[in-house]
Formats: sequence, C-alpha cells, structure tokens
Amino acid sequence: MIAGANAKSFGVEFQVLSLKGLKSPVAAVLTVPTLDKVTVDLMVVLGTTTMPIHQVLRLSRGAIIELDATEADEVKVLANNLPVASGVVLVDRNRIAVEVKQMLPRTPGTR
Repeated sequence: MIAGANAKSFGVEFQVLSLKGLKSPVAAVLTVPTLDKVTVDLMVVLGTTTMPIHQVLRLSRGAIIELDATEADEVKVLANNLPVASGVVLVDRNRIAVEVKQMLPRTPGTR
C-alpha cells in the first residue's frame, strides 16, 4: 500500500500513514466505531482502611470511616479495577473532580 491509501478489512477501516521519521515499522490509524459502545468502570480511590467484620456490620448512616490518607495525598484512578493514573482531588463549590497528574505504566500482561 502507498501512504495515505484507505483499506477495509473485517469491518475495521484503517489508513496507512507515511513511515518517514517514525521509529515504528507500522503506522496505522484504526477507526473502530464499536469503541463508542465500550464502557469502562472508573473509580477514584481516596484511601483505604481495614476493619473487623463486626465493625462493618455495625456501620450505619452517618458513620465516619477513617482512611490511611490525607487531603494532600494523591488519589488512584482505576479503570476496570486496574490502576491507570494518579491525581489530586479538586473541589470547586459543590463539584468534586480529579486532576490527573501522572499516567501509570502498564503492567506486563495487561492491555
């Protein structure tokens, strides 16, 4: 294929780009429309704690659970229970957000 040519294979459209100046031997941009339908569960871990089961069973509305973190500590961002980033909590009026400070490296065996 020549640079810039389009091709379709197995319902996936891709475009081959010029390889000039790239370290990778293959440069292709995949356009997969089904990715829009994929959902990812994101969780932000503010901190953790452990407690005996009898304390968990006695938890009720208004209970305060102490965590092993302070408000200045970074939080962990998990995607489908896998760590993907760390960041800091931002509060603006009554809205809470997380500013990503660092993307975490992928561990071998995860995609």
